Amino acid sequence: MFHQRAAAIAALAAAGALALTACGSGSGPGDAGGDKATSSAAAPGPDARNAAAGEGGRSGVGDLTFLSGTAERNGARPGTGDWAAKAGGAAKPEARSWVQLTAGKAGALNPVVVNGAGLTLYRFDKDSANPSKSTCNGECATTWPPVLIAPGGKIFADGVKKSALGVIKRDDGTHQVTINGWPVYRFAKDARPGDTKGQGVGGTWFGVTPDGGKAGRGGGSGKPADGGSGKPGGGTKAPATSVVLFDDKDFADNGAQGLAGKGCQNVFRDNVASSLTTNGTLKIWSEADCKGRSKVVDGDVADLAAIGFGDTVSSVFFG
Repeated sequence: MFHQRAAAIAALAAAGALALTACGSGSGPGDAGGDKATSSAAAPGPDARNAAAGEGGRSGVGDLTFLSGTAERNGARPGTGDWAAKAGGAAKPEARSWVQLTAGKAGALNPVVVNGAGLTLYRFDKDSANPSKSTCNGECATTWPPVLIAPGGKIFADGVKKSALGVIKRDDGTHQVTINGWPVYRFAKDARPGDTKGQGVGGTWFGVTPDGGKAGRGGGSGKPADGGSGKPGGGTKAPATSVVLFDDKDFADNGAQGLAGKGCQNVFRDNVASSLTTNGTLKIWSEADCKGRSKVVDGDVADLAAIGFGDTVSSVFFG
């Protein structure tokens, strides 16, 4: 396993070097002139479902670059990228020089992925994740603008695993961002941050979670993780399937990381979480591999220090 991981890291480092060369030494995440894709621009390399970029640093797939954190923390200029996207009203989709994917909350959806302007992002049940494919074209794509990235662009991952991000080539030749293979979109009727008017439309459109799932649908295996209640420690909610850990109290957007899956999951950056949001009940642990002290969490926690886990979470158990 170690040799395979070492080989993968070496390959990603090479890809990152190529990506930086293609972007040019003077380009920044908000450079002008990159908000619209042109037919003469070089297309990215092989379409990738997973843009495995590692835990830190900079890496890319084709001529795209994947960076941790928000656009603001990476120095994006005002009026560029996602910040240039206007909310509300059907419009022709535009490829942006950068896009931001942030694990956050909108309305009753928590967690859900939002873009750099804070607008809710969605997935479509009629699409497919394996193989990754968008079926929303033409008029559909004006009501549900796909999240498009221009050649040479940058994708900022804030609380979303960079390894879950990818890009597919659409029928019109543009390139759409994916999360765990699911193409992602905005909704034209969402006029401001926090709007979730696209949730449940047609029974096929749902906010997208940091792991590519459907926001607001609950979930879990239904198998007891602790005791016989079917919930870790006998909590009142269904077992969680994902969690977003914030570096600061009260879910402040000054650094965050997301986890999803089943069973024990180690935190990427341990001992930094001060608050969390989750879609159910889970157990947090003070040491890696679900060892040490533990605490059952039954929903959002605005201040982990209040329950004795401030800057202490090293692993999480999903039921």
